[in-house]
Amino acid sequence: MTKIVGKNDGPGGRNEHYDIGARKDVPRRNVVAEIKRGEHPDAHVVKINGREYARDNPDRSTKDNVNRRR
Repeated sequence: MTKIVGKNDGPGGRNEHYDIGARKDVPRRNVVAEIKRGEHPDAHVVKINGREYARDNPDRSTKDNVNRRR
């Protein structure tokens, strides 16, 4: 499964864009919509301060987290 990687490119380090495999700089709203459609079964959406973000489903690994480069 292709992993989602946050770019931490927004104010305060928020993810406004993500890399998904060979797809670079995918806007947050597109990634959230893809997750909601079930295209990324290893991820879910969280709402923080009224904004929706992609998050990796919980597991024992940290190397596959959305914000692993942070």
